[in-house]
Amino acid sequence: MPISGTPSRAALVDHLVRTRIAGDVATPRENNLSHYRKLANGDRHYWLGLELGDRWNDEQDVLAVMAERCGVNDDPEYRFGQDTIDPELTVDGLERMAGRLRKAAAGRESVLFATGHPGGLLDVHRATAAALRAAGCEIVVIPDHLHADEGLVFQFADVAVLERGATLWHTHSPAPMTAILDGLAREGRPLPDLVVADHGWAGCAGQRGLDSVGYADSNDPALFLGEAEGTLQVTVPLDDHVTSPRYYDPMTAYLLDAAGLLDESVTATG
Repeated sequence: MPISGTPSRAALVDHLVRTRIAGDVATPRENNLSHYRKLANGDRHYWLGLELGDRWNDEQDVLAVMAERCGVNDDPEYRFGQDTIDPELTVDGLERMAGRLRKAAAGRESVLFATGHPGGLLDVHRATAAALRAAGCEIVVIPDHLHADEGLVFQFADVAVLERGATLWHTHSPAPMTAILDGLAREGRPLPDLVVADHGWAGCAGQRGLDSVGYADSNDPALFLGEAEGTLQVTVPLDDHVTSPRYYDPMTAYLLDAAGLLDESVTATG
């Protein structure tokens, strides 16, 4: 790990920039703009489970929200090259998410974790789930034998994922979360009080009226639009797959400390 322990805000900002979780990120400007355009043109793959209607059919409106909430370059004439995520906005998002986690812990709520980015964010979600369980929350166990997108939906380390051919899959699809929520309803079980997720997992949960917080990259604008409209409570901007998943550890420590959950996390993990 580049730094150890729980970082200060300034140290975390520096770490995010050095590891390219934020700052000059790997996603190029042309990829960002292509995704904003496709969302505005109604391509549902980029809606991440949200129902955006015709409210975001202007690419420039999408860019304006992404500049405000993610920190990408706000110049519509800047079409190619390096793009950015503002690390201060990343930490702001973590602090907002910490507030919602603190509320969950205080109320001993039921919480569902899910990721479409198991190669990057699985352990972030796992550690958060462990801390909330230690604080008295129920971590929702999903039904067995769920299928979506030609794969299986199951839990690994308390986190719902999509599996195909014994491999955990990267997916933007809302279908796996739909399968979980419909499966809970079929079994007569209550829906979670809170969903902590990313990609279509978070978008679908928010669209279904559940409290939903999540992480999103600069080329995934839908969750930021969802937060702007109030469908999601929090969207944290970050590069969601950097070169080592260990780079997210200081960020996770900061999140859990801000939520008052760090002692619970240490107890739960050893």
